[in-house]
Amino acid sequence: MAKPVKIILAGEGGQGVQSVAEIIAEAANEEGREALYIPNFGVEQRGGVSVAYLQIGDEAIGAPKFQIGDIVIALSDRAVRRTKQYAGPETIFVYDSGIEDIEDDLPKNAKKVLGIPAIEVSKKELHPRVFNIIIMGAVLKATEVVAVEDAKAAVEKKLGYKFEKNPKLREMNFRAIERGMELVASIL
Repeated sequence: MAKPVKIILAGEGGQGVQSVAEIIAEAANEEGREALYIPNFGVEQRGGVSVAYLQIGDEAIGAPKFQIGDIVIALSDRAVRRTKQYAGPETIFVYDSGIEDIEDDLPKNAKKVLGIPAIEVSKKELHPRVFNIIIMGAVLKATEVVAVEDAKAAVEKKLGYKFEKNPKLREMNFRAIERGMELVASIL
């Protein structure tokens, strides 16, 4: 029995980590796979760290909680500090390389710790609104948990109403997925 892939996405409220987790879970469901997504929000009403716990496998997922992630993505300094506890010897830990003063907080026991310039790329090449979609591309490449085309179909399903009003958004979101994949592929 293959173990499910365990993914943790964490960032500040509004960075879109919950949306990314939902889209990946939707893509997995469309592939006929099992997906379990649990959102967790900070205790603050606004501005708290938002964490998404996501598991994807080919068989029923027995336990919703897990202690160690296969991939952990942290998108802010507080998210790095909060999620480093989920890193283990086989974990790929990804963070935005633009986050300052976190070197001492990055996990020392992870298999790989990868900094990618997702915020910078979103601002310079695309649009800050697709920052989370760049991160989704990074997750897809690092885990290969769902097919890219299924992820794009899930994005279309979630954001299609926006794409109808502005078709350029579709192209920008799909380009963001590809850029996220490229960013991780260049350092894996």
